[in-house]
Amino acid sequence: MTYKILVCDDDHEIVEAIDIYLQQEGYEVLKAYDGQEALEILKQNDVHLLIMDVMMPRLDGIRATLKIREESSIPIIILSAKTEDSDKILGLNIGADDYVAKPFNPLELVARVKSQLRRYTQLGNVSDTNDTVYQVGGLRIDDDLKEVTVDGEVVKLTPIEYNILLLLVKNQGKVYSINQIYESIWNEDAIGADNTVAVHIRHIREKIEINPKEPQYLKVVWGVGYKIEKN
Repeated sequence: MTYKILVCDDDHEIVEAIDIYLQQEGYEVLKAYDGQEALEILKQNDVHLLIMDVMMPRLDGIRATLKIREESSIPIIILSAKTEDSDKILGLNIGADDYVAKPFNPLELVARVKSQLRRYTQLGNVSDTNDTVYQVGGLRIDDDLKEVTVDGEVVKLTPIEYNILLLLVKNQGKVYSINQIYESIWNEDAIGADNTVAVHIRHIREKIEINPKEPQYLKVVWGVGYKIEKN
């Protein structure tokens, strides 16, 4: 299977450079130069991952990502010259899965693409093993179907949100530090992981909790980390 990667940036040279590296890895590359063009390409093609610049004409990367997340959970890597933590958090808040700052190392970008595709394809594949269902109160995860429900209602999670929740639910009662969560899910050293993990935890709570400020399932252990309460 050949994965299709959509690269969206108003800088044609950057798009061409990324295209070269991705094609060397065997990916098929689609190109867009603003957010509106990216949306049109996504409607017409089965895209597996999107690399999205932030500052673009017509429709910027932030607004485009918000629109994409209304209908799709494909991995999105934000690519931007902005390196402030606030900009990184904004990208994650709107639904992006990862963030790479310009100027970037093309090999690092390719590695992040591979990592996101692994998680996405694992999330979408049905396992050949017996059904594996985990339940905590009204929270239920069917890991064969890759489906999360709360009180019978299906909850839509991004691949990273799903993997974090599955990790904690499979290990009910065990407290995971932010670094442990990051290293387990991202498979890399937890450098600057605090904001990244916290944003995803907040998103999970907003989707599975009746009152995210008083969570029933995903608890914080102050100064230590997070856990899912045992039944």
